[in-house]
Amino acid sequence: MTDRSDWRPATRLVRGGLNRSQFRETSEALFLNSGFVYDDAAQAEAAFNGDVDVFIYSRYGNPTVATFEERLALLEGADACRATATGMAAVFAAMLCQVSAGDRVVAARELFGSCHYIVSKLLPRWGVEIEFVKGTDLAAWEKALSRPATVTFLESPSNPMLDLVDIAAVAELSHKAGARLMVDNVFATPMFQRPLALGADIVVYSATKHIDGQGRCLGGAVLGDRKFIDDVFQPFYRNTGPSMSPFNAWVMVKSLETLELRVERHTRNAARIAEWLEARPDVLMVRYPGLESHPQHALAKRQMSGFGSLVTLELPGGKAAAFRFLDALQLIDISNNLGDAKSLVCHPATTTHSRLTDAERADIGVTPGVVRLSIGLEDPEDLIEDIDRALLAAAG
Repeated sequence: MTDRSDWRPATRLVRGGLNRSQFRETSEALFLNSGFVYDDAAQAEAAFNGDVDVFIYSRYGNPTVATFEERLALLEGADACRATATGMAAVFAAMLCQVSAGDRVVAARELFGSCHYIVSKLLPRWGVEIEFVKGTDLAAWEKALSRPATVTFLESPSNPMLDLVDIAAVAELSHKAGARLMVDNVFATPMFQRPLALGADIVVYSATKHIDGQGRCLGGAVLGDRKFIDDVFQPFYRNTGPSMSPFNAWVMVKSLETLELRVERHTRNAARIAEWLEARPDVLMVRYPGLESHPQHALAKRQMSGFGSLVTLELPGGKAAAFRFLDALQLIDISNNLGDAKSLVCHPATTTHSRLTDAERADIGVTPGVVRLSIGLEDPEDLIEDIDRALLAAAG
């Protein structure tokens, strides 16, 4: 069979990591077990010493989880991957395995609320110095990285305002400062953006989003080079237990087979709706990287091959208008999830970013009138009709 490195993405999504058991099943097997047995005591000793490569315990590794990890690593172009129980477990473990008291982390201010909490609240408790910068401002990154750092962290596009960071430029600045660059690539998905190819060192995902894509299972992933995964991440992962369950991994494996098809449809629908919204006089602002009006449209075209399923808009009338809009929707569901087959909507200021202060939300553009749409796989004309009714209701 052709070497896997020559496989194109669609083939990797279906065939990557396939490791059939002795029963020669067509679908990937589900190894729903916690432990494994050894041929003899000497093999058990060798396994714990790392002298033989066998599965020991599903907290450390599992055949089904390994299939998901290998498939996602092949798609991402990474040496290695470790699956985690949730996306936030991936962010937390990937960050904590790298830092100690006295280290320094530089992060974009435009972060998902829970990511912001880890960086701004938890890391300082353990003596880690934190500096936030405006992610779109390269001069701010250059100033912050003019002295040594351990980790830099960003998401691009950002949640929920879809701001972009020049990943290649920040990677170069990070490496000069001695830092590893960690990128949350959830909104772009592995189909539309390759942070490792742009110079990033670590990529994290909430697999709950587009990778599962059907609102079923929680999961996360951390990807990087072999040395980082084996020498830095694995000891933390093994001893703190953020591992993905085999059942969730099996669901994710099957979901990857349709990822390309789904995100392409998501993106077509999102682009159609963004263009329609932009023409509406009753909408203050529409953010979508594929629109020429997006302040970083040129960067989006340079570092992304597609623009994703998220559309953010701002309504006149603040929170009251936003709530009227959400409550008037009949087809689109109110939910803080995203990347689902079903279209979803949320009000970031009172949900995903509610833990931020008013000043912090204002600093990243999350006003009371901002609404985040995750566009699903429905017919876009039905979605437009639903949004149209809701906009009329929002106007009062």
